[in-house]
Amino acid sequence: MVEAVRTLFAGDPELRRKVAFSVAMIALSAKMAKADGVVTQDEVRAFQAIFEVPPQEAHNVARLYDLAKRDTAGFEAYARQMAGLCGNGGPNCMMLEDILDGLFYIATADGVLHEREEGFLHRVAEIFSIAEDHYQAILARHVQLGVADPYVVLGIERGRPLAEVKKHYRRLVAENHPDKLMGRGLPQEFIAIATTRLAAINAAYEIIERSLQAA
Repeated sequence: MVEAVRTLFAGDPELRRKVAFSVAMIALSAKMAKADGVVTQDEVRAFQAIFEVPPQEAHNVARLYDLAKRDTAGFEAYARQMAGLCGNGGPNCMMLEDILDGLFYIATADGVLHEREEGFLHRVAEIFSIAEDHYQAILARHVQLGVADPYVVLGIERGRPLAEVKKHYRRLVAENHPDKLMGRGLPQEFIAIATTRLAAINAAYEIIERSLQAA
């Protein structure tokens, strides 16, 4: 499936990225659903929030989802093929982080991240060469981790001066602006995830800012 995307759109890198992202989200969501064993209506709605599928294409999307779910290949082999779509992006390739973030968005739509889902997502992150601190930051955007949560969300150590935290925060906002994500070839519907991502980053910074100013 991945090779078909790579071959079919070989002459159009931008279109290939958009199609590849869509295929990755549909197929890996199906693999994740199989790992968890349950697909909730909240997860279905979250998927629909990412992809506004035209009525005439609904059947094709459903067929692709079902095909991926029934595919005998394990999700690890499939994720390795997806990692190849990043080209020479290297560790922490932003496109692969976007895919992982989208999977988290769907997995936590019902308010719970099940143990098998988290194991699935962590393994996908390893295959995508996403460093552990990056993975923990993505996880923290979707799941409350406790006292250290704001710092984990921003991916910065405690004890840093406010000026340094603010500089780091502004860089994150610039990197994760919806326009920036669209430039990476993500479909327009990804705005739902981009908005959630920015909201978590903003909330984390506000918590840290208040605590440092009160100190």
